Amino acid sequence: MPALSRADTSVLGRWWWTVDRWTLLAVGVLIGCGYVMMLAASPAVAERIGQARDVFILKQLFFLALAGLIVIAASLLTPRGVRRVAVVGCAVALALTALTLVAGVQIKGAQRWIALPGFSLQPSEFLKPCFAVVAAWLIAEGKRHGFPGMLAAGAVYAVIALLLKSQPDIGMLAVVTGVFFIQLFVGGLNIVVTGALAGLIAAAGVGAYALFAHVRARVDGFLHPAAGSNYQVNRALEAFGAGGLLGRGPGEGHVKDVLPDAHADFVFAVAGEEFGMVVCLFILGVFAFIVLRGLLRLLAEGDMFVVLAASGLVASFGLQAFVNMASTLQLISTKGMTLPFISYGGSSVVAVAFGVGLLLALTRRRPAGEAW
Repeated sequence: MPALSRADTSVLGRWWWTVDRWTLLAVGVLIGCGYVMMLAASPAVAERIGQARDVFILKQLFFLALAGLIVIAASLLTPRGVRRVAVVGCAVALALTALTLVAGVQIKGAQRWIALPGFSLQPSEFLKPCFAVVAAWLIAEGKRHGFPGMLAAGAVYAVIALLLKSQPDIGMLAVVTGVFFIQLFVGGLNIVVTGALAGLIAAAGVGAYALFAHVRARVDGFLHPAAGSNYQVNRALEAFGAGGLLGRGPGEGHVKDVLPDAHADFVFAVAGEEFGMVVCLFILGVFAFIVLRGLLRLLAEGDMFVVLAASGLVASFGLQAFVNMASTLQLISTKGMTLPFISYGGSSVVAVAFGVGLLLALTRRRPAGEAW
């Protein structure tokens, strides 16, 4: 492709000179890491369940290529386009998430997926980026026009929370709750009300522990490792120890042969064993770069909607990465959450790509007034 001039006024030319190219590069690095990790982790898992060795590689290669296209396509949107797409996406994701409760596929005691030819769709993954934008729009519009936008956003959140609790998907609910709480705080919520909401979130965590057996088992396993069933976490920690600084080498790891979720929730452990602490720190650094870069781009932003929406999208991306890596390292209780762009999972990869694309769209340099 010929070099794009700054004088190029085409859609592609304007996009190239206004988008955050460093974040775009970092996303490309994560997509490349995801492909490498599928080559490393998935063949052993596929063989163990009686599938062809390359079945997960081919599927994920398709989803990663699609993710790259989605990131670019979504980043071409204006803030107004971001809002419209997110509102429609949130409505569709809510309807499909509700559908999982009556026609969904149950896996490991949870009913979160809709069976489609060749793969299963998890609609709740798309609620995270879409709700972050919708909540930002409602809060910003409330401040601009003097109507209870925070209460309206809270009503939408309540519907989402009810659906996620019914599946159940407590980890997803925790991330959505954390993102919404951050947006309320950034949006200027009274400090007393903020403290009260924090107390309610803590009480909800205690309630989840009391009501859901799988939550209680994971928390007890984290607090009392000797008494709990921590097979996957223990094997993951052994893998990090075996990998050391530089790793055993590509294809030389053993943890992928014994972990059922080596290609998904515990792919970070495979990276630690085969490529060592240096590569793990590099991956961590790329995630941190994307989060910090996104926040820094907002320092000069004056539009409340853009600030709130981008803050929510950055928080969602960062929290998901943190939960995956921290649970693999036994820093928090285990939770079945993928590592963005690196773990296997079509719904997760596409949803994360959509969220990052919206973030890039919102943080593009724009002439004054273009946002609306």
